[in-house]
Formats: sequence, structure tokens, C-alpha cells
Amino acid sequence: MLLLINQTVSYLSVTYYFIRPNYQQINNLLATQIKLVFIGDRNHFDPELSRRFYAATGIRVYTQRQAVTQGLEQAVYYQYLSIKMSEKLGGEAEVRITPGDPYLFWVRPPQNPNLWITIPMIGVGEPDISPLTIYLLVIGILSVGGGWIFVRRLNRPLKALQDAAILVGKGQVPEPLKKEGSTELMAVTHAFNQMAKGIKQLEDDRALLTAGISHDLRTPLTRIRLATEMLPDSQEWIKEGIVHDIEDMNEIIDQFIDYVRQDQQEKLQEGDINVLINEAVQARNIEEDHNIQLDLEPLPYCMIRRVALKRVLDNLIENAFRYGSNDIEITSRFLKKDKQLCFAVRDFGPGIPEDQMERLFVPFTQGDKARGSLGSGLGLAIIKRIVEMHGGNVSLANHAKGGLVAKVTIAYQAVS
Repeated sequence: MLLLINQTVSYLSVTYYFIRPNYQQINNLLATQIKLVFIGDRNHFDPELSRRFYAATGIRVYTQRQAVTQGLEQAVYYQYLSIKMSEKLGGEAEVRITPGDPYLFWVRPPQNPNLWITIPMIGVGEPDISPLTIYLLVIGILSVGGGWIFVRRLNRPLKALQDAAILVGKGQVPEPLKKEGSTELMAVTHAFNQMAKGIKQLEDDRALLTAGISHDLRTPLTRIRLATEMLPDSQEWIKEGIVHDIEDMNEIIDQFIDYVRQDQQEKLQEGDINVLINEAVQARNIEEDHNIQLDLEPLPYCMIRRVALKRVLDNLIENAFRYGSNDIEITSRFLKKDKQLCFAVRDFGPGIPEDQMERLFVPFTQGDKARGSLGSGLGLAIIKRIVEMHGGNVSLANHAKGGLVAKVTIAYQAVS
């Protein structure tokens, strides 16, 4: 709206202070020359004087019939010039213009309405682009360019703030943002930096606390296991139960550490998800009662965290075997239109009620009501974090023909 108002004001300013004075000057000149044609007798025209005028100035005088023959009908009528000419000549006058080289002005004077006077004007219409057009074009370009620079400067800190917020949402803490832009933007940036700093401190404290607890728990567990090994053979059943419980507790501790660590230290590297799937499947081939069917579509190489995604696959496969069935199916697809890589693990078990699927991704939530699961309730939460680090999402859905499907999609990051 501001640009539109600016263009309108510019147009009116140029019209009133540049174009109109020029036309008024031309009109005054034409009126002066017409008065010279009728000098002496106001209502009488001398043909000899007309000849002399033409020889000296190029001005011609035609009757109505002669004017039509010479091209009067092709001339364009100008109301503004006609009104001003009438004021100068003291009566009703008509002005027409024939464009060309030179421009030809047709004037029917009030002194003798039966005559048409033609006055050639050189240089009136020579430029291809009028000064007004050039002026408005320059003003428009400068206005749009200035607006673009202003908006770009305003949006740059907002874009940086958006990118930093996305990183925080993925569990990563960016470097403090540079304070720039308006006062309000600087205040928001400062508040965001303080918030990011607080989140980083909370994450560090939580990691330190979890690591300390895990370390302190492993020491008595190790002593308990050593003491268990000293039990007599007659109490073998007690020994096996204690060892099994210790292994479960160690596994839970490992899950705590994995959840806090988030695999942030692993760098992105070039990889093929199908290769990770095949490696995970080969690791399971030693289990004779388990069968994995593959339906893998060729996938492009992309930037991934190999160890983290391997953990996702191992966890999904383990869940499918433990809570689903001994036969599972793994598929992979490349969603080229959406620029996403997708893989899914399906079992043929009882599935999960729809209303319990979302809550399984909440940390420390166990799915015992769904499929009789045990553990810390961190497995799917860890998977969700890893997948979100790759710009993707993980979802659960019951298959139409039975079983549960765990689907993972990650953003395709082309190899540079």
C-alpha cells in the first residue's frame, strides 16, 4: 500500500509540475503564432500573408475541405489543449495532433471557425519512452529494492531464530544468536539465548545425574553377581533368577544412558539404509526360531547417523519378535516426491489398541496393557529422539491383515 501511494503521488507530482507546464508552454507558443496569423484584421485572413508565414515558419492555413484532404480526420483531439487554447484566444478553439516527425498541431481558431491552422513542432515526440515513464520506472525500482532490503534485514534474524528453534526441538543447542534487527527482535533473541542456555544446563545436569546413578548401581550389581556365582549347585535355580534380574537391570541402565546421550556426538556420514537393514537382519540369523522377510526398494545414499539408526532398527526388530511374532517383515521405500526415506517393521502379532499407541512414545511409559511388555519404557522414546534428529517421525499402526507396523520416515539429505 505504501508503494502504491508513493507511485500515485509521484505520478501526480510529475504530471502537475513537469508534464503540464510543458504542455502549457507549447500551448502558449501555439496561441502566439495563431495570433500573428490574424494580425491586422481579426476576422480576415490574407492568402499572401499565409504564403509568407509558411515560407518563414512552416505554418499552413487550410479551409475545412482542404484540411480533411490533408489528413485532419487522422489527427487526435486533445480536450485539455483545446480548453487552454480557447482561454488564450478568447473564444472556442479546437486542437488536434497528428504524431510523426515533426508533430503536426491542428488548431481551429475562434477568429475564423472555417479555417484550420497547422503548426509543425519538432522534438515533441522523439523519445521512445516519455520522461514520466522513465521517472516512474526508476522510482518503482528504487522503492521495491528498498522494501526488499528492509524486509530481508527484518527477516534474517527471524530466519535464524526459526532455525535455532528447530534445532532446540531436535534436542540440539545452537550457538548464541547474534542480536540484530529492531529493538523487539533483539529482545526476543536475547530471551531465546537465555532459554537455550537454560535448556543446555538442564540437559547437562540430567546427563550427569543419570551417569552418576548408573555408575553407582553397577557396582553393587557386580558384587551381587559375584556373590551369586558362589552359591552351591543345589541352589542353581536361585542363581539363574538372580543373574537374569541383574541382566535386566543392566539393560535398563543402558537404556537410561542411551536416552540421555541422544547420540548427539555421532556425526552425519554417507550411508545406505538398506545396508543397515541387511546388517541388522544378519545379526538375527543365529536365532533359528526367528524369520525375517525383506521387501527393500533401492534407496539413494544420504547423510545419516549410522550407529543411531542401527539402534533404531535393532530396537524395532527386538520389539517385533518379543511382543509380536516369530515372523516379521521389513520394507523400505524412497518417497521421491516428499524427499523422504522410509522403512517399516511389521509383525503378525495381536497388535495394539489405537488409543494406546501415542502414549507408548512417552518416556517411562510401558506398554504392559497393550501387549504385556516389560522394561523401563524408554525404547520407543529413544527411537523417537533418534528419528527426530534425522528430521523425520516414527508411528505405529495396526495392519489391516493383522499385526503391528512400526513406520519410520526420515528427511532425505543428499550427499554433497
